[in-house]
Amino acid sequence: MNTATQTIDLKKSRDGVGLQPGYFARRGVWEWLFAVLVIGAGVLAFMRYGNAMDGYEKAILAGTVPSLIWLGWFWRPVRLLTVLVGAIALLAISLYQSPTGSADLARGDTVFLLKYFLSSQSAILWMSVLFFMSTAFYWVGMFTRAGSAFEALGSRLAWVAVGLALVGSLVRWYESHQIGTGIGHIPVSNLYEVFVLFCWLTASFYLYYEDRYATRSMGAFAMLIVSAAVGFLLWYTVVRGAHEIQPLVPALQSWWMKLHVPANFIGYGTFAIAAMLAFAYLIKQSAGETRWYKLAPLWVLGVVLCFEPLVFRQAAAEKGGSYWFIYFGVSALIVGSILGGRRRIAERLPSFEVLDDVMYKAIAVGFAFFTIATVLGALWAAEAWGGYWSWDPKETWALIVWLNYAAWLHMRLMKGLRGTVAAWWALVGLVITTFAFLGVNMFLSGLHSYGEL
Repeated sequence: MNTATQTIDLKKSRDGVGLQPGYFARRGVWEWLFAVLVIGAGVLAFMRYGNAMDGYEKAILAGTVPSLIWLGWFWRPVRLLTVLVGAIALLAISLYQSPTGSADLARGDTVFLLKYFLSSQSAILWMSVLFFMSTAFYWVGMFTRAGSAFEALGSRLAWVAVGLALVGSLVRWYESHQIGTGIGHIPVSNLYEVFVLFCWLTASFYLYYEDRYATRSMGAFAMLIVSAAVGFLLWYTVVRGAHEIQPLVPALQSWWMKLHVPANFIGYGTFAIAAMLAFAYLIKQSAGETRWYKLAPLWVLGVVLCFEPLVFRQAAAEKGGSYWFIYFGVSALIVGSILGGRRRIAERLPSFEVLDDVMYKAIAVGFAFFTIATVLGALWAAEAWGGYWSWDPKETWALIVWLNYAAWLHMRLMKGLRGTVAAWWALVGLVITTFAFLGVNMFLSGLHSYGEL
């Protein structure tokens, strides 16, 4: 750079020309208004519910306020979602108030809005229906000329479902505190509650990638895993009555749970997204293939989906056994549709580069949060059982999951892992993660046996 150029650049700097405004200076009126609303909500929560919180819970709430403001500034849709969810949840809570001013959970069966829409169970059931509908519209979009319109509708329904899941979770949290002293807890303590958490977290991360890459054609695959989780959630509700709010077992009466479980499920959700996009990658790759043995991804999916009813064979002998036969039929229909329409699906999917990049970023985010969750779990174990690690089956399989994705990321960053091998590895990772999440609870026992099916 010559002297004249340096002089011009120096003059521009003095005049403020060419300089970017600071982070806070770039915030608009609506962003600051959102920040004020979040801070006001945090102050209100401290004033109204502070007596029911311990020191750790107050610290978590204090940390949530700036985190939510940053998230709303980072991703615009979060602002509207936060305001609507907060307003609807407060409406539901107000509807539980009796004329005397005290909370009355019996009003959930008599007040129309609570009974059919805003009680925790009603909101979560609506979430389930809307996630199914969203998935269906995404898939209709794959096979029709007006595909973009159907995919847009699927995206909007997914947003509404996420909102209702959050409303249902917040209202359930409130309901648990009204049942009795010592029963109230954050709704992340049993399989029913964490499946709701998994559904909205996974859908939210997918919707972010959809917005970031300006394509909705990945939704058909990403939302399949959410619908599968909803299917399990509904079965678990009907057969086990899992929607009933129960007191926490002693092992879960810890503030560590409030941090460990959400971090864990960010990992589970993003790993699931990566696996489904890996499956989409393999489908796109085999679009023009006619040899049956080259269509391995489809056959693997068919075996996994259709074999699932056998995994739950005990349920087949109980109430809800017919549910898994229906599940078998729907799974076979899905696999057959993908097999028959793979060329059309491949045309609608984004490029290999986009699928590969989203898969990588989802695994990177999931690995970071799963690492945090594992560390938090070790600290929780030290407090609850006196040791950081005990080679309990759940801990062992969590380590296997961590090592699997650590190796995947290492090969990606150090060896340039891409394409078919990376996609297959991500699919295998979902199998490992699913066993760590559900299989350990079903087939093994240990210190985490309170989470068994």
